[in-house]
Amino acid sequence: MNKRLDSMTRIALLVGLAFAACLAASCAKKPEPQAPKAPEKKAPATPAKTEAPKAAVQPATATTEAPKPAAPAPAPVPAAQPAAAPAPSGAKMVPIKIELPKPMFVGTPQDIKVDNLEKPLGRPRPDFLAPEGTVNLAKDKPVKSSDEMPIIGEISYITDGDKEAADGSYVELGPLVQHITVDLGKPCELYAIVMWHYHKQPRVYTDVVVQVSSDPDFIKDVKTVFNNDLDNSAGLGVGTDKHYIETSEGKLIDLISQGSPKARYVRLYSNGNTSNDLNHYIEVEVYGKPLP
Repeated sequence: MNKRLDSMTRIALLVGLAFAACLAASCAKKPEPQAPKAPEKKAPATPAKTEAPKAAVQPATATTEAPKPAAPAPAPVPAAQPAAAPAPSGAKMVPIKIELPKPMFVGTPQDIKVDNLEKPLGRPRPDFLAPEGTVNLAKDKPVKSSDEMPIIGEISYITDGDKEAADGSYVELGPLVQHITVDLGKPCELYAIVMWHYHKQPRVYTDVVVQVSSDPDFIKDVKTVFNNDLDNSAGLGVGTDKHYIETSEGKLIDLISQGSPKARYVRLYSNGNTSNDLNHYIEVEVYGKPLP
């Protein structure tokens, strides 16, 4: 009886030990699979987040570069359009043909000392553009003078078309302020005036004032289109235009830039020159169109 109990007790102990051994083995194996599971979850999550922003950043830089070509877009500066402004009377602009006399001297003298003297252009004057159909309105038109008895020549020389500086081509008026008046015969739209005082030798005429008017007495409706009288010695107001040296090109006064005045009479003043106190005229041309 006691032997059985001992054997049963031994069997029970062996079973308990075996069970305990199994339990220990199973407990030792369980922590092993938990370790790899943690990296499996974290490892894919990290690269997925870093790659996604990279793709988002690249298109962002592409969009910032795109506006760069738009920066030069403000460069269209077609400010030259005002130059193509509509011509007077809506006409097509063409170069007017001005016949020039033979030059009597070459180069520009350096010993003429006059205040507010225009710098020589150093090349031929560019063509002057005027509405198509522009003509010299002064050709063979009557002329009156403040000096009714010229020292040399005839007043009619001023509009006869002869622009040479030879004797018999110019008229010489007395000293002090003198003026001549050209009657165009009817109201006209004026675009330019070209005048030759005397170009046989280089000289500067002083107190040169040019006016246009519809009044033959120049009392009303008077417009001054040129004035280089710096001290109002001619009594017509102080001018700001420059003195200039007489050449075979004459002096061209642009009237289109002054609104193409409408007038019938053109009056020119002068007050001696740098060579003497006398006043001279070779030719005066007035370019424009008669009004309907």
